[in-house]
Amino acid sequence: MSNEREKIIVVDDIATNLSIAKSALSDDFDVFTAPSGEKMFLLLSKMTPNLILLDIEMPDMDGYEAIQRLKSAETTKHIPVIFLTGKIDPEHEIKGLSLGAVDYVTKPFSRELLLKRINFHVLLERQRQELLSNNLSLESEIDKKDKTVLELQSAILKTIAELVECRDNMTGDHIGRTQYSLNLLIAALIENNIYLEDLSSIDIPLLIMSSQLHDVGKISIRDSILMKHGKLTFDEFEEMKKHTSYGADIIRRIESSTTDNEFLHYAEVCAETHHERWDGGGYPLGLGGENIPLPGRLMAIVDVYDALVSVRTYKEALPHEKAIDIIRCNLGTQFDPVIGKIFVENDSLFKNMDTNNTSYQHLYNSRHAAILAGGKGEVVSNQYGHTEKLQHYLAVLFDAMQAHDALQRKVANWNKDLFIKSVYLYESGDVSSAELFSDMSEADIERIQQHSEAQAGSSHEKWDGTGYPLGLSGADIPLEGRLMAIVDVYDALTTDRPHRKRKSHREAVVLIKNGSGTHFDPALVELFLKHEMDFEKISALGCL
Repeated sequence: MSNEREKIIVVDDIATNLSIAKSALSDDFDVFTAPSGEKMFLLLSKMTPNLILLDIEMPDMDGYEAIQRLKSAETTKHIPVIFLTGKIDPEHEIKGLSLGAVDYVTKPFSRELLLKRINFHVLLERQRQELLSNNLSLESEIDKKDKTVLELQSAILKTIAELVECRDNMTGDHIGRTQYSLNLLIAALIENNIYLEDLSSIDIPLLIMSSQLHDVGKISIRDSILMKHGKLTFDEFEEMKKHTSYGADIIRRIESSTTDNEFLHYAEVCAETHHERWDGGGYPLGLGGENIPLPGRLMAIVDVYDALVSVRTYKEALPHEKAIDIIRCNLGTQFDPVIGKIFVENDSLFKNMDTNNTSYQHLYNSRHAAILAGGKGEVVSNQYGHTEKLQHYLAVLFDAMQAHDALQRKVANWNKDLFIKSVYLYESGDVSSAELFSDMSEADIERIQQHSEAQAGSSHEKWDGTGYPLGLSGADIPLEGRLMAIVDVYDALTTDRPHRKRKSHREAVVLIKNGSGTHFDPALVELFLKHEMDFEKISALGCL
């Protein structure tokens, strides 16, 4: 933590009182004075004190009105306020405390008493900030563990899915292709404002990951049926149809043994309902219309499309165009007509797809998340998704560095546009699929990749050398990683997570400030603190 002295603002309309207070406190604190409430708020726009001494009886804006404004603003509500007053009756004291003051000091005051009161509340605030600072490391570890758990879940799903495909070896990479198609289809629905209310209640990346298990029930089907060369008999087909129920039962048994089963819930729904039909003639439950869960209706289309265009022991692969015609003809009978219409209208997305890159999540991107967050599908022009927020935060720090005498040389050779665009690659890990890279030269793409690799490889390193994965410290950490460390932590703290609600801007600022010299590059923290209000505005736009 920084060893700089605590800052105190003294607010009083009488110049003599300001002079006395400053003389009494300057040996121990950095003291700033304001002759009115308005002047105090001007000061607060430029700095954040550790405590405010606030007179009650002032013209234009009295202390009660001033503290109400302080406590109603996100950036100032946590600053401790001690009232300075000549009023000593309980009624006024209760009123001030109920408005958020932490203490009362009556005038005229003794230096010793004032110092004891101030030191007590500064100590409390310092302990609160240290607790928040300790939470920063804890939050980082929790986020790291969340990521590890998600990766483990994905690995388990993939392994089980591969076991199924090893037995049903005639379907090729069916699971991978349907997962890829599901991602494309969901993105197309969002772009066209279709089923946004339903989609907004679904963890889409988790659904896409869980869809790998839609055919897991085939593991319970006899080899003589599953691997039969030639068309199935009626009885064999009836047995094959049971893979939907078998799959749901397998997943339910796993769910019963764990408390963290959201990802298994999506897998269960996909497994059980992907052969239901819109007209109610499907299996195993005979559901119809919107009674079929949305994940099942989505899987039904991508599953059938892949079966149509793939070679099976009992048929040749159909051309893409023929498969699309079949799906078009079955809208409103076999398939959800609304989803099917979007699939057909965007059929070129699914033709000759390349699933060699198994990073599917980049297809459902921050723009789509922002659209869902917009309620009825109206894209709010000033609303930022996660990636956009990171870009705006980095742009603020980049511009600040360019205007800083000592720091501008560090980014003198950087192309701002390429540096900011590298965040897309940092987030997705795949430059080939991003349209915004399509018009760039190979040299520009290579530079973006260099920025992104530096961000991804070092954003969890710490200034004091206690980070990961390499334990780098100080200036040995690439500048991209040091910048990303600040914006990534700020965004994580001010964003809702499964294990906690987002913190306020002020709390995030305190945590980053307290991490200067340990977690973060001190020079960059100083820059961040000078431009924290810009971060707050960006964060607010992202939470609309």
